[in-house]
Amino acid sequence: MTEDDLRDLYQEVILDHGRRPRNFRRLDAPDASARGNNPLCGDRIEVFVKTDAEGRITDAAFEGKGCAISTASASLMTEIVKGKTAEEAKALGAAFREMATGGCPHCEAALEDDFDRLRVLSGVAEYPSRVKCATLAWHTLGAALDHAAEEVRTE
Repeated sequence: MTEDDLRDLYQEVILDHGRRPRNFRRLDAPDASARGNNPLCGDRIEVFVKTDAEGRITDAAFEGKGCAISTASASLMTEIVKGKTAEEAKALGAAFREMATGGCPHCEAALEDDFDRLRVLSGVAEYPSRVKCATLAWHTLGAALDHAAEEVRTE
């Protein structure tokens, strides 16, 4: 995939998931949830997670208001983490955050099959002020999985 192809795909995915976010809903009786806030951009998100007896994520959803990048990232995240353990989801989030800042030479191996789906968001690395928008959902998911009580703030 060329650089131009990736940039076009980035814009297409952001528009698609930003306009029609997947899993944009509140879960009934989630096993974990957390709130995230990006005061610089005004993004606010709440992430909900349900897990099974083995600790695998059976459902993930989010609600909130945010820019197209924040919404698209949360939408993709909720699709990708289903079926993963909490540890796998947190590792995926860490690799995604590194990729979003442009400093992840091992991301492809860390993200495995999910890399191609998430790689389209690597374009945020070109816009440092937008990295917090793309990573807010992932930080919030990590807090939910760690059962953190406080609101996550990306400043």
